[in-house]
Amino acid sequence: MKVIDFKDAGCRHCYKCVRYCEVKAISVQNEQAHIMEDHCIHCGQCLEICPQNAKTFASDMERVKGYLKQGIKTIVSIAPSYLSVLEFDQPGQVVDALLKLGFSEVRETAEGAALVTEEYRRLLREGKMKNIISTCCPSINDLIEKYYPSLTSQMAPVVSPMIAHGRLIKSIYGPDVKVVFLGPCIAKKEEAVGDARVMGAINAILTFEEIIKWWKSTGIDVRKCEEKPMGNPDPGVNQLYPSSGGVITSVLADAGKDTYHKIHADGIKTCMELLEELARGEIEGCFFELNICESGCIKGPASNRWQRSMLKAKMDLEGRIRHREDAREIDGSAVSMEKIFTDRSVHDQIPTDEQLTEILHVMGKYTRADELNCGACGYSTCRNKAVAVFQGKAEISMCLPHAVAQAESMSNVVMDVTPNMIIVVDRDLRIRECNKRALDKLGVSREEALERYIFEFIEVEDIENVLATKEPIMRKKMNLETLDMVVKETIIYIESKESVLVLYWDISKEEKAKEQHMNLKMETVEIAQKVIDKQMMVAQEIAGLLGETTAETKVTLTKLRDSILDDGEE
Repeated sequence: MKVIDFKDAGCRHCYKCVRYCEVKAISVQNEQAHIMEDHCIHCGQCLEICPQNAKTFASDMERVKGYLKQGIKTIVSIAPSYLSVLEFDQPGQVVDALLKLGFSEVRETAEGAALVTEEYRRLLREGKMKNIISTCCPSINDLIEKYYPSLTSQMAPVVSPMIAHGRLIKSIYGPDVKVVFLGPCIAKKEEAVGDARVMGAINAILTFEEIIKWWKSTGIDVRKCEEKPMGNPDPGVNQLYPSSGGVITSVLADAGKDTYHKIHADGIKTCMELLEELARGEIEGCFFELNICESGCIKGPASNRWQRSMLKAKMDLEGRIRHREDAREIDGSAVSMEKIFTDRSVHDQIPTDEQLTEILHVMGKYTRADELNCGACGYSTCRNKAVAVFQGKAEISMCLPHAVAQAESMSNVVMDVTPNMIIVVDRDLRIRECNKRALDKLGVSREEALERYIFEFIEVEDIENVLATKEPIMRKKMNLETLDMVVKETIIYIESKESVLVLYWDISKEEKAKEQHMNLKMETVEIAQKVIDKQMMVAQEIAGLLGETTAETKVTLTKLRDSILDDGEE
């Protein structure tokens, strides 16, 4: 089961989650981001910064409500960071608000932290470890086991306060009691349900965000609740665990003799830098308190007020802790505190130089100069991105410069090869853009054109009309005498730019062909008329000749008849 992931179709090509993920545990496939469970350290950073609200979180809310509905004894282990996160007048009001939901008892996780503190003190006194790295933060534990496995021997072999507390509660009330951890941490859920080494100590996880929504849905106003005590003895200084340096402060409250130098570090980048140094073997003799979140757990990703000032949250927590002495009356003798950390690193396949070069070429990176290393895709260098593409974590299309170059290339091809003039003119009739054909016809360079006005070249009455009315002119035939062109004119108003797009479709050749065709017709008609006239003349001449011949024939025949008749009478 994935504790966190992203909703399908929720992504919007921003890759912000990839950029912010320091361990690059996010893959993008078919333009959709997914969290790679085997790479993830469950810090929750990607969910905090996602601008599309595309996050999903596996909630235990219904499971917890089921426990309560069935009447199962269910106890809350509440992280002490509630003192700086939840809204109340007195801390005891939070206890009453939780009891009103049906929980049997509310105890502070700091009770488990007290047991962890004792284990850390023991390790410090023994002095057997080269360095001791605290193991309270499950995200830090994941980070080391997956990405710095050589340091697992320097991790304190101790469970987290949450696990220690869950085991303590079950040792007191029996194995059938259900323990629900309430806190600001997403990684705690993965620790509780995904780590076989500590399985069963915690039955469910609720975040502060979830509990606030639950109170609102049931009409519970924490500030109107009674003040009731926690079910545990005073954990004392161990309530400071959520605050940066709180573990060290707790350990030192009853310090024995040890030679370790105490150092605390917060934030994933700072912690990774420190772990890099440790991995090189440059440091020894130190006790390190490491927190994946800036300023510790008081700024956990599920605190519902993570955007709150870190200083204010720290002041609220420390100001509400009355006792800074060591915890008393907390017996953990029946609780197993050991946890052995191991190498859980993931070994991704690395491309050969030839494979890497091939991917870079597809990305449009043919030389080192082409590798802009802009980081828009989420990877610090183009080569890292190419490696991610090879490993199936990234897509070629994630390269913004490459995508822009392709888009510009195609649009430039269209603009440059079209035989039409395309000009963008602003409200002042100044030329803002034009294509190659327009530059050729205007007889200027692009730099010069962008400093000129359209009325310097052509009549602008139609352009002014469209700018004034915002009504387009479509395919209007006109003669651009200054450019010796016959065109079909289209002018469209661009609302967002307060400009017009002017397109002149050159139909000069078509018009000339029409003229030639018309001239050919006229010549044909003229020739035909001449033929007709000539035929009429020939016909008339023939008719005249026939008339003369007929008259002569008549005279001759008449004479012949008369002569015959005369001979007969004699």
